[in-house]
Amino acid sequence: MNFPGFFHRRSHCPASSALAVSIGNFDGVHRGHQALLQSLRQSDLATAVLTFEPLPREFFQTSRAAPRLSSLREKIDALRHYDVDQIYCLPFDQALARLSAEDFITRILVQRLQCRFLVVGHDFRFGAARRGDLEMLQHFGRQYGFAVMEQPAFSLDGQRVSSTGIRAALLAGNLDQARHWLGRPYSLCGKIVHGDHLGRELGFPTANIPLNRRPVPVKGIFAGRLHSPQGSWIAAISIGLRPTVGGKQMVLEAHCLDADSPDLYGQRVQVELHQQLRHEEKYPDLDALKAAIARDIINTRRFFAEHP
Repeated sequence: MNFPGFFHRRSHCPASSALAVSIGNFDGVHRGHQALLQSLRQSDLATAVLTFEPLPREFFQTSRAAPRLSSLREKIDALRHYDVDQIYCLPFDQALARLSAEDFITRILVQRLQCRFLVVGHDFRFGAARRGDLEMLQHFGRQYGFAVMEQPAFSLDGQRVSSTGIRAALLAGNLDQARHWLGRPYSLCGKIVHGDHLGRELGFPTANIPLNRRPVPVKGIFAGRLHSPQGSWIAAISIGLRPTVGGKQMVLEAHCLDADSPDLYGQRVQVELHQQLRHEEKYPDLDALKAAIARDIINTRRFFAEHP
C-alpha cells in the first residue's frame, strides 16, 4: 500500500521527527475537532493529522454517501489555520479497506509516522471490519511506546457536536446553529469561471463557481460574503440548478453588492453563507426572475444592516 506524502509541513518541523497524531475524517473541522486538536498540542511533539480521501463512507456507500461539509482542500486549509504541523492523507481504497487494524497500527502509526502520542475521538474505529478500537490502541501503545488519549464527545447547549448534526442544520436552513457548531460561518471555496453571462444581461453580474457534481448540504438563496485576493464584499448568493433557465448542473453564483464588477475570473474565492433568504424557485419568465433577484439584494442589504 502506497503512503502519500504530506500536504503541509511547517518549516520548523522535520519530516523524520516523532509526532503527536490524530486520525479522522475531520469533515468541516468543527468545534469538536478543534477541541481534539487542542488536546493534540498538549505534548511537546510536533503535531500531525492523518485523514482520508475519499472519506470512508464515500468509498463504501458511493452515490448514497451524505454530502461533505468541506472538500479536501477546504479541510486542509482549515487544519492549517489551527496550527497543525503536518497533514497526511491516505487514499481510501480497497487495499486500505482490507488492511487489518494491527497492520494499520504497526505500518502507518509506528513505522511511517513515528507516533509517540495519539489522540482519537471517543467512538473511533479503524482497520478491516472496524475491528480496531481504543483498547487495541492502548495495548499496542504499551508495546511500541506511544501514549493514547481518548477525546470525549464535545457538546454545546446539551447537544453533541458532530458533522452529521451540522449537515442536518444546513439542510434545514439553520445557518445559525451550523455557525455555532463550526465556530465560523459555513463556507464554500472554488475558482471563478465564465458562465453564460445571463446575470449580466439581467443587470446583476455574478461570480460563478461550478460545483463539479460535488454534493453540497445547502441549496437556495442566501445573504453572505465573498472573499477574494482583491477584497471582500457582501453578496446575494444562489446555490442550485437555476430552474428558470433550464439548468442541469448545480452552480454557485454570487452577486457582489457595492462592487464595481470586480474581475475575479480564474481566482479562488471563499463564499460564506450567513442567512438563507428563500428556497430556489422556478419563475414563469426572466422578468419575474429579475424582480426576485432585486428583492434578494434588498433583503441581503437589510440582513447585513441588522447584523453588521
